[in-house]
Amino acid sequence: MKLMFISDIHGIKTNLDKIKERFNSLNCDKLVVLGDLYYIGPRNKMIEGYDIKAVQSFLESMKDKLICMRGNCDSEVDIMVSNFPITNELSVIMTLNHDLYITHGHIYNESNWDKQNSILIYGHLHVPFIKKIETNYYINPGSISLPKENNKPSYLIIEEDKATIYDIEDNIIKQEILK
Repeated sequence: MKLMFISDIHGIKTNLDKIKERFNSLNCDKLVVLGDLYYIGPRNKMIEGYDIKAVQSFLESMKDKLICMRGNCDSEVDIMVSNFPITNELSVIMTLNHDLYITHGHIYNESNWDKQNSILIYGHLHVPFIKKIETNYYINPGSISLPKENNKPSYLIIEEDKATIYDIEDNIIKQEILK
């Protein structure tokens, strides 16, 4: 199974065409969105490309292959108007080789996780990384729209035992074999 992960769209459509093209060209099975779909938030200035209707249309066009988590900026109204399920807090994707725990990251993250020998994938921080701490992997695809710490917009591909984070120009940021 090949999974694509994105996070923290925040209503910005700018990179979604590229994501859809990469999703299709890589023959991904599922698109996992780790929350913060529409709302740009009070700390962010209005950005060119902010278009929640276009983001909603993109997500609905992917709904048959979409797994979507609720982020801290996603409201009840966002869930109500979306024509696809949005899961609260924590979920698991079982692959042949691993159980992938997915969340937004504002509740569960490397500072608040006690399950051993696990893989936790979350957004929220807008910074891409793959970390192994003791027996756990913590993976963040970064933000597809509002990256922080001088990063470019980024996404994650997990296939079999390999996790690869790419920037929007398809350069590898980080790659790790998950053991």
